Amino acid sequence: MSLATAHIAQADPALGAFITRHGPLKRPKPDFAEPYHALLSAVAHQQLHARAAEAIFGRLKLACGALLPEPHVLLALPAETLRACGFSANKAAALRDVATKAADGTIPTRAQALRLADEELIARLTTIRGVGRWTVEMLLIFTLRRPDVLPVDDFGIREGYRRLHGLEAQPKPRELAQTGLAFAPYRSTAALYLWKAADAGKGANPAA
Repeated sequence: MSLATAHIAQADPALGAFITRHGPLKRPKPDFAEPYHALLSAVAHQQLHARAAEAIFGRLKLACGALLPEPHVLLALPAETLRACGFSANKAAALRDVATKAADGTIPTRAQALRLADEELIARLTTIRGVGRWTVEMLLIFTLRRPDVLPVDDFGIREGYRRLHGLEAQPKPRELAQTGLAFAPYRSTAALYLWKAADAGKGANPAA
C-alpha cells in the first residue's frame, strides 16, 4: 500500500479492505492543463450527453481554427456563431462568463493556481456563471491533481460509502464531510475508491 492508502485503510477498515481487493487506482491524465480550458469544457458538457457535448465543443473549436478559443477570441464571437455550434443562450452566456473571468484574472493560470489554497479557488471560481462547488472540486482533483478533496455532494461518493458500510441510506453531505476528515490529507485518493465502490456496486455488493 502507498502512504495514502495505508492511512485511509487505518481510518476506515471497510474502505481499506476494498482498496486491498482492487489495488492501486490512478487518476486519468487530464484533458486540459489550464483551469480556463477545463472550465470551458466543464460548462460545455453540463446537462448534455457526453457525445452531444463533444460534438458541440468540437464545432466551437472548428469555429476558432481547430483550437480552444482564448478569452478574447471567445468574447469576440458573434452570438450566431455560438448558436450554430449548438449552445443554448444560457450555455453561451456561461461560456462568455468563463472567458470574462479568465480575462480579468478571476480564473488563474495553472501556475497561479498552484499557489492558491483549495478553498480560495472554490470561492473564486464559483463566482462564474454555471460553475458550482462540484465543478471546481472536479477541477481540483483531476486537472490540478490536488491530494485532499472529498466532493461530499457527489452522488457516487455517498453511494460508494453507503455500499461499503452496508447502510440503508446515503450519508448526508455534512455527515460525510465530518467522517471524511479522518482521510485527510489524502481525501482525493479516498474519493477515487469511493467512486470505484459505487461502480462496483452496480453489479454486486462491493463489501462482499
